Amino acid sequence: MALEFIAKDPNTDGANCPTVWVHGEQQEIVFQGWNPDDEMLADCLKTGPIPDSEGVVRIPFRMIDAIRKACDAAERTTVQ
Repeated sequence: MALEFIAKDPNTDGANCPTVWVHGEQQEIVFQGWNPDDEMLADCLKTGPIPDSEGVVRIPFRMIDAIRKACDAAERTTVQ
């Protein structure tokens, strides 16, 4: 199963915007979002370091429905 597109941010132009997908085989929810500003990143780092292989992205509240759909799609996968 390839990456399943769930939704793009409904309040953007549809080009360069937050997006959510589900990858059933890898059992992952994948997000595209905005980079945090320096202050937000510093706040995130208070809980521990962020490895070079990971990143922090910002997703707007208006995408909560899309995130729920991604969670539902992830739960439906038969891969355990």
